[in-house]
Amino acid sequence: MRRVNWIVAAAVVGILFCGCKKEQTAEAPPPEQPKAAAPAQPKAEAPAPAPAPAQPTATASAPVEAPRKGFDRALLRAALLKDKAPETFQVKFATTRGDFVVTVNRAWAPNGADRFYSLVKHHFFDNTSFFRVHPGFIVQFGISAYPPVSAAWTNATIKDDPVKASNKMNSVTFATAGPNTRTTQLFINLVDNSRLDRDGFAPFGKVTEGSNVVEMMYEGYGEMPGMGGSGPDPSEIEKQGKPYLDKNFPKLDSIKTATLMGPAPEAGKP
Repeated sequence: MRRVNWIVAAAVVGILFCGCKKEQTAEAPPPEQPKAAAPAQPKAEAPAPAPAPAQPTATASAPVEAPRKGFDRALLRAALLKDKAPETFQVKFATTRGDFVVTVNRAWAPNGADRFYSLVKHHFFDNTSFFRVHPGFIVQFGISAYPPVSAAWTNATIKDDPVKASNKMNSVTFATAGPNTRTTQLFINLVDNSRLDRDGFAPFGKVTEGSNVVEMMYEGYGEMPGMGGSGPDPSEIEKQGKPYLDKNFPKLDSIKTATLMGPAPEAGKP
């Protein structure tokens, strides 16, 4: 698959890369361009914050499912999973740190919303980890816990969406490895990262409930190797899956289940 996308912060502005052959990375200190670079197979990256890097609300009424064992076999046929998302919908994330809800507004980024909807519908995010937590910048996730699934989505890219909503605090955006390279990696903005707007990062939703949970994700392992840190290597996650993280980074927070909840009570504003 594409190597994990990381957000690489580049001088003053960032370009997120998300893909399978390139890992996406973003750095906070010096505002960089979030981008993705992939050790094994490039993937999506999250944006990088400026010196001082960059909310919404929803309800979680759906019952929390127990962590699934194994994966939905439909995920091995990425090219066939092209469901059209409702105009608005919510997703409840039950994590090891607590629960939070993401409210999606399809009008903000149709292609991104449709991809997110299909991934959640088939439980792609279940058992995945928040492998990159950059305080004051972003929280990144979206690499499957299962190597066969990661491989199936390496080239399953979607076209870019015009940026209609801004990368403000709590907004949710796909990482990218360049134009039209979004696959499965996402990041949640922990601060106002609106500078990423000019680089094409198009938010499709935002955390509307449980933002405090997102802010508390375990950050002790630091940045990814490609960003000068000793944290999880996206390419190794793609190749080895969850066992790699459990063995080397046992304190990382992860997603137990990501569940569709239905239409949003009220559409948000960009």
